[in-house]
Amino acid sequence: MIVDEVDKQIILATQAGLPLVAQPYQAIAAQLDLTAEEVMQRMRIMQENGIIRRVGAVPNHYKLGYRYNGMTVWDVVDEQIDYLGQLIGQLDFVSHCYHRPRHLPEWPYNLFAMVHSKTKTGVTEKVNIISQELGEFNRQQEVLYSTRILKKTGLRIGR
Repeated sequence: MIVDEVDKQIILATQAGLPLVAQPYQAIAAQLDLTAEEVMQRMRIMQENGIIRRVGAVPNHYKLGYRYNGMTVWDVVDEQIDYLGQLIGQLDFVSHCYHRPRHLPEWPYNLFAMVHSKTKTGVTEKVNIISQELGEFNRQQEVLYSTRILKKTGLRIGR
């Protein structure tokens, strides 16, 4: 799909986030002299064609009081990775969960799940729940805690 000038203007107007107003699509439409329906339809088409990956909230966990962020890493049996990833990814306290390759012998972990908590004890409690869910398929685990906030942005295009 070719991105026309109107699509490019919509991308530029939204790449730093939707306006924090009651009707964000109307605000973008007014800025670009379009209708809100046209903005939403064009964004939907761009998403269907892979130009826009997703539209969603990106919370700042630190501002919400979640200062303990742990990437839990698990060594689970490869034959069960898809099932276990789905199981753990559906837990309401796991923000993202994915399969990554091992790098033996230094790095045996193949399942990653990010958890957030307001306390270190809270992270430990969540790790224990994941461990229980994984049961006999969990061979070992670690928790890697965040030490700094990285800038969370996607690709930006120039004007």
